[in-house]
Amino acid sequence: MTDLYKTILSPSEGSYKEKGSKFLAFAYGVRDEETVKQHLDELRRQYHDARHHCYAWRLGPEKDRYRVNDDGEPSSSAGKPIYGQIVSRDLTDILVVVVRYFGGTLLGVGGLINAYRSAASDALDRNSIIECRVFDRVILEFEYEHMNGVMKIIKDFQLEMEDQKFDLVCSLTLKIWKRQTKQVLASFSKITECNITVIEE
Repeated sequence: MTDLYKTILSPSEGSYKEKGSKFLAFAYGVRDEETVKQHLDELRRQYHDARHHCYAWRLGPEKDRYRVNDDGEPSSSAGKPIYGQIVSRDLTDILVVVVRYFGGTLLGVGGLINAYRSAASDALDRNSIIECRVFDRVILEFEYEHMNGVMKIIKDFQLEMEDQKFDLVCSLTLKIWKRQTKQVLASFSKITECNITVIEE
């Protein structure tokens, strides 16, 4: 079970120069493909005069969604080396883009691989890697008379409340760290007439 993953703290930039070509690298924390597209569109607008905008991204705690793009460079000479830097640091929820300004001298496939890898590495080295938890969301419905018991469990496990409604029948939306979910649900299930709905993130 994956309940921890690593990503970057904030956007960062890096660069690499080789035989007149400039490689500008940009790293972003992203949660979905729509955000990836927004960053790519913005960089293409900002650096519209660049020859190539090559990139790699990986999404999700399972690290099973990813894409690489050479944007016109020889096959596997740009996107894969960028992606290799993501993999070597075991990162996810990340986009790395390397923008190339051509300097007039061909670098060859080996030169390109080194350049794109080095630029991506520089951007990531200038960042901070953070460890994040994977959460389940739980909707809890119970009668008001059980409030004290419910609140005690929330306090014991230091759970985060995202939404709450207190009435004759109360409703709470809670965030639970995945590795605690089974234990927390077992505690709540001991409270009579407590309805529990688990929504995976």
